[in-house]
Amino acid sequence: MSEQKGMEDAGGGGRPYLSNSLPLASNDHFTDYATRMNEAMMGFDWTPVSQLTNDLMDLARDGRQLFLCGNGGSAGNANHLANDFLYAWSKKAGRGIRVQSLAANPAVMACLANDVGFEEVFANQLQILAREGDVLLCFSGSGNSPNILRVLEEAKAMGVKTYSVLAFDGGKAKALSDVPIHLEIDDMQIGEDFQTVIGHAIVQYMFKHRDLLGPDPARGA
Repeated sequence: MSEQKGMEDAGGGGRPYLSNSLPLASNDHFTDYATRMNEAMMGFDWTPVSQLTNDLMDLARDGRQLFLCGNGGSAGNANHLANDFLYAWSKKAGRGIRVQSLAANPAVMACLANDVGFEEVFANQLQILAREGDVLLCFSGSGNSPNILRVLEEAKAMGVKTYSVLAFDGGKAKALSDVPIHLEIDDMQIGEDFQTVIGHAIVQYMFKHRDLLGPDPARGA
């Protein structure tokens, strides 16, 4: 059998699929992952998430701003959820939240990291952009990233209310946050999944209860 024929037979439909490829991954791994994630979240006290939701409803109604930040995968989640809060429900509801991800602009991040240090990349932006009464939502697995701790300190000094979604033992960010949302699990991937679960659940809640928001203050109607 030629190598090309082996690739076609193994993949089906002429798709390239090496005949000596690894065995199919066991379903047990994925079932175990889903089970661990489900068990962690089913045993979670969702009260701080309800607090965050209420604050975001008030924030949207009053025209104040939400700021998001995180590092690595958490930065990706901050950008993702900034999109969802801005547009995912506003395309039907006619409005969204005034929201910015402090991890979204690579030029700003590189400039600040170079000029004032990576520890200041979020705090510096918040100092310029935020106002008293705004809300900061941090995503961090460990809760110990220096730039997360700095932005929490800066927010407190500015009168910006702080929430942090944390995993593991919560780190130093747990004590620095006004309202920590702490999933006690020693798994970075499930901790990051939890960030998006919270965000998506809040987006759906806000869309469902959009009539409570009243007119959009930014539009004056």
